[in-house]
Amino acid sequence: MKLLIVDDDGLIRDSLKILFETKEDWTAKTAENGLAALESCREQLPDIILMDIRMPVCDGVEATRKIKAEFPGVKIIMLTTFTDDGYISSAINAGAEGYLLKSTPADGIIERIRAVEKGAMVFDKGVKLTAGSAPEQKSAEFPELTQRENEILSLIATGLSNNEIAAKLFLSQGTVRNAVSIILEKLELRDRTQLAVYYWKNI
Repeated sequence: MKLLIVDDDGLIRDSLKILFETKEDWTAKTAENGLAALESCREQLPDIILMDIRMPVCDGVEATRKIKAEFPGVKIIMLTTFTDDGYISSAINAGAEGYLLKSTPADGIIERIRAVEKGAMVFDKGVKLTAGSAPEQKSAEFPELTQRENEILSLIATGLSNNEIAAKLFLSQGTVRNAVSIILEKLELRDRTQLAVYYWKNI
């Protein structure tokens, strides 16, 4: 797998490059800002980009938007320290397939990169609290769903599995599984990834 690591902190760039190339059969290039990342993509398109958000010259959200416009097939995971709803929503709207925190253990980052490679959308557990607040407001934004369905949708959007949602809401796994099927039918979507994208683009 070809990776591109984009971060204005040279230590983080180099550390991640060494980590990935040592632990996995991956190659990694680096870039210090969004514009440099775009130029790197034009030279050699990576499979997955790990993108910081706050960078000089061109930040991660704008870089994601530019790269996706030119290379829609490349997959981008935001890797940052910020858990704000605004950053998460902006990143997903720009086309990112994931949102991870830099505090994520190395093995966790590798696992989520593999998941994105297979077509999943990933979110760090550390962003759940900021994304899962105010269920009443979400019901107003998705009036075709019941309050419980809106609550389940918000948890799907933060990356929780059916088992995790069931435990969090004190429901059976079967109840959650049926609710997910109903939500997909009501919103005319195909899978959980589309649900997560729909949520973050409309919240």
